[in-house]
Parts: sequence; C-alpha cells; structure tokens
Amino acid sequence: MIRLYSMLAVGLIAALLGGLGYMVYTGQGQTEFAQCRGTAISGGAGAIGGPFELVDHTGRVVTEAEFAGKPTLIYFGYTFCPDVCPLDTARNAQAVDLLAAQGFDVTPVFISVDHKRDTQEALAEFVRFMHPQMIGLTGSEAQIREAAQAYRVYFAIHESDDDFYLIDHSTFSYFLLPGHGFVDVIRRDQTPEQVADVLACYMNNA
Repeated sequence: MIRLYSMLAVGLIAALLGGLGYMVYTGQGQTEFAQCRGTAISGGAGAIGGPFELVDHTGRVVTEAEFAGKPTLIYFGYTFCPDVCPLDTARNAQAVDLLAAQGFDVTPVFISVDHKRDTQEALAEFVRFMHPQMIGLTGSEAQIREAAQAYRVYFAIHESDDDFYLIDHSTFSYFLLPGHGFVDVIRRDQTPEQVADVLACYMNNA
C-alpha cells in the first residue's frame, strides 16, 4: 500500500513539474515555424540544446552530433519509473509510427536520469520493448546532468537506503530538426496524433 501511494505521488509530482516547466518555457520565442509551434520558448529555440556525451544501450559513445542530421524526439526519464515515463515514452513511440506511415523518419531517444540503475542492459530491455528504432542513452551522473542542463531538464533523486528510490523530473519531450537543432517542446498532455501532427508540420515546412 505504501508503494502504491508512492507511485501515485510521483505521478502527481511529475505532472506538476511538467506544468511548472511549461510556464518557464512560455514567453516570447522566435517566429520561425510559428504555424507549427504550440508553445513560445523563452529565449528562443536556440536557448535549448547543447553538447553532451553519453553511452547508448549498445555500449557505444554518443554525442549530440549523432542527431544533427535526422529528426529526433528526445525524452528524459528512467526505466524504473512506475507510471509517467513509460506512458510518455510509449506515446512518443506511437507518434513515431504514425509519422512513419506518412513517410517521415523520426528517431525516438530516451535519455536516462538514473545513472545508478539504468545500466546498458536495463536500457536495452526498455527501449526494445518501447520501439525497435528507439535509442537509449545513459552515462555518469556528471554526463547526465550536463545533458539535462543543456535541455533545461529538472530532475532530483530521492535519497533512499534501497534500490526503490524515485526520481522527480520534468516531463517534456524535445523535437530536434536537421539544420535547426531544437525547435519545440512536446507536453505530456498531447496525444500521439497531436504529436505526430506537430512534428509533421515542422518537417513539411523545414
């Protein structure tokens, strides 16, 4: 029962953090792709994104350059997440499949904020279950924090004496477009169809 309440609590916290993040991002953003963008990005889209070095679920070192030439949808979470992360990641996977049916190739990426538990093996199992083209990324605590900072992602690990700790984190997804880099955030309340429509708009107008 205690664990059930903990799961419900973390879902509520993450949702609240997502809403807080939305308020942070809302502001006067750039006008490019105005017909596609659902949110105005404080400081402009160029204020989000930057260099990082992580390790993928096959053990390969990956930097931000890996995604410079392809449309990419990035989500930060952790594989032990009881509810929010799997739902959001599955939503992104569904959107990618909807786009594939329209002839668009978008790479779904899952970046872990859990450097202790999200080993290469854990990530490989998670992304294989979610989508065959999904890339899972992890690294040291410093590497993950650098990537999170580049994308203005909040996360905080709950201190615990066992391996069942929870992690509070923001719940946006981030869309990267070749030649433009980061262009928009996707909120967790958007459906797979809505996400697919937004991303298709960007790719059609790029």
